[in-house]
Amino acid sequence: MNVNFNNRDPVYLQIIRYFKEKIVNGELTPGDEIPSRRELAGRMKVNPNTAQRAYKEMEEQGLIYTERNHPSKITTDTKILSKVREELILEAVDTFVTSVRSINVPVDELLDLVRAKYTSNDDRGRDHD
Repeated sequence: MNVNFNNRDPVYLQIIRYFKEKIVNGELTPGDEIPSRRELAGRMKVNPNTAQRAYKEMEEQGLIYTERNHPSKITTDTKILSKVREELILEAVDTFVTSVRSINVPVDELLDLVRAKYTSNDDRGRDHD
């Protein structure tokens, strides 16, 4: 579990985002067990209370569930999982639009540039942050 934490956002939110990204890209699938809170804290080198807060929030969002005396697991609720995907996409689009809007690129030109970049062979298979 390799996470590069930033200084902008609370660590527990960055942990939640880490799990959401792993779910969306298929590295974690519905029903998969995830590390215990204590194990996660050790692996990510964070305070156990931070891991606990992240898990509590993920449980409240329905992203994970925990049955008594069993490891926490990724939800199997397809509605929640599709919402996670949509949330990450919209967040990325919002960030992108905000950054390019200030340079007044016409929408058609912007869409052509995005399409070309997205489908370019140069970027396929490259590990993105």
